[in-house]
Amino acid sequence: MSEHDLMFRPVSELAGMVRDGEISARELVQSSLDRIQELEPAVNAFVEVDGERALATADGIAAGDERPFAGVPIAIKNLRAVKGLRLTYGCSLLADHVADYDTNVVRRLKRAGFVIVGTTTLPEFGILPTSEARLFGATHNPWDLERTPGGSSGGAAAAVAAGMVPVAHGTDGGGSIRIPAACCGLVGLKPSRGRISSAPERGDSALTVDGVLTRTVSETAAILDVLAGYELGDATWAPAPSEPFAAAAAGAPRSAIAERAGTLRIAATTLPPVADAIVDPACSQAVADAVELLRSLGHEVDEVDPPWQVEGLRELFGAAFAIHVAETIAYAGVLAGREPAAEDLEPLSWAIFSMVKSLDAVQGAGAIVELQTFARRVVSFLDPYDVLLTPALGERPLPLGVLDSAAADPMATFTRSAPFTPFTPIINASGQPAISLPLFGGEDGLPLGVQIVGRPAGEAALLALASQLEEANPWADRRAPVAESVLD
Repeated sequence: MSEHDLMFRPVSELAGMVRDGEISARELVQSSLDRIQELEPAVNAFVEVDGERALATADGIAAGDERPFAGVPIAIKNLRAVKGLRLTYGCSLLADHVADYDTNVVRRLKRAGFVIVGTTTLPEFGILPTSEARLFGATHNPWDLERTPGGSSGGAAAAVAAGMVPVAHGTDGGGSIRIPAACCGLVGLKPSRGRISSAPERGDSALTVDGVLTRTVSETAAILDVLAGYELGDATWAPAPSEPFAAAAAGAPRSAIAERAGTLRIAATTLPPVADAIVDPACSQAVADAVELLRSLGHEVDEVDPPWQVEGLRELFGAAFAIHVAETIAYAGVLAGREPAAEDLEPLSWAIFSMVKSLDAVQGAGAIVELQTFARRVVSFLDPYDVLLTPALGERPLPLGVLDSAAADPMATFTRSAPFTPFTPIINASGQPAISLPLFGGEDGLPLGVQIVGRPAGEAALLALASQLEEANPWADRRAPVAESVLD
C-alpha cells in the first residue's frame, strides 16, 4: 500500500489501523500533509494548512486510542470557527481574522479523534455553487482542472476527490454539500434541519446544516453519529434516531409506506423546480438508470411531477437565501468590529447585502413565511413516498469563470446559478434530508450523480437505501485523473 493510497481508505479503517498500531497517527497525518503539498498548487483547495499543530496533535494519539476516528485527518470548511486558525468566510473583510473558539461541529470532530489539517475554500459567504472567491482564486475540480468542483463546499470536495484528506467538513444552505459531491464523485448528505447544532453562534438555521464529504455511505453515516445531537441553548432540533445512523446504513431499507418488507415506495422526477431550467440529457439519463436499478432491487417507483414549478419560486427562495446571507455578512462585520463596506466585499455579496438592507421587516418576514408555506405543500405531496429521486444537478460541472461574482450585473450571476442547481435549494427550504450519490460516470469522463430525498427526519431510511445502491453499483474505487496521475 503506497503512502498516497492511505487517503483513499475508509475513515473507520484508518482509525482501526492507528488503534492497532499498524500505522501511527503522525504517519497518517504526514501522509495527508504531503499530499496537500504535492497537489495544492494545481487544485487550490485550502485556505490554510495547519501542519505543525496537526502533527503535534497526532503525536498525542497512541495505539489503543478508543475514540472512533483517532488520528484520522480532516479539513474544515472556512465558514466555521477553528480556534487558532483564520475564519474568513471567503471575504477580504475577515482575511486576517483568527477564531478564538471552536464551533460545535469542530469540537465534536476533535472529540471523536479527528486531526484537523487545515481549512478549505469556498465562494465568498458561501453564496454561489462554484468556488472562485476573489480572496483565494479559483478552486479546480480534480476530475477536470478547467471545471468547478462545485460550491459552496468546493474546497472540501476537491480535497477529498484529490486524496488530500479522506473526508472533509462542509455546510449546505442551498445544495452546498450535495452540489460539490455531484461535481467531484463523492457522497454528500444534507442532514435534516436541526439534526446538527449550529452552536454557539445560532440557536437554529432555517436553511443551513453542517455535514461531510466522503467516498462511502458508511463513512457519512458514522460521522453523522458524531455530529448529530442537541446542544445547550438550541432553539430547535431534530428528534433523536431510534438507532445509530451507522447501524441504519448497514441494515436493509425499511419502508414507512409500502406493504412488502424491504420494498420502498419511491417517487422519481426530472421536472426542475426552476421552470426555465433545461436539464442536461445526461442528468436526466442518470435518473432513468437509477429508476431501473431501484426496480431491479425490488422497489416500487412512480414517475411524478411535484408541485414545485410555481411562478416566482426562484425569487422567493432567492429572497430567503439573501436574508440568510445578509445575516452572515452582518455577523462578519461584528467579528471585524465595523460595518461592512462595498470595498470589503465582492460585488455580488454587496448587491445582496444592499438589497436586504432596503427591505422592511414585514417584507423579509413575509418572504420567509411564504417559502415555508410552499415547502409544506411539497412535503405534503411527497408524504405517500419513502424517498424522492431527482438529478443531483441540472447541468454538468461548469467551466471555471461561468459564474462571475464581479460581473457588471452581479445579481444576473446569482440568477444564472439556478439552472445549474435547480433541484437542491428547495430541499433546504423543506428541511428534509437529502443525499447526492455518484452512482454513474458520464460519457464526458465526469461523475454523474443523483439526489435522493428522504422523509422529514428520515436519514435512517435514506442511508439504508443509499448503502443498498452503493452495494449494487459501487463507486468508491473511481479516482479523479489528478489523483491517478500522482499514484502512477
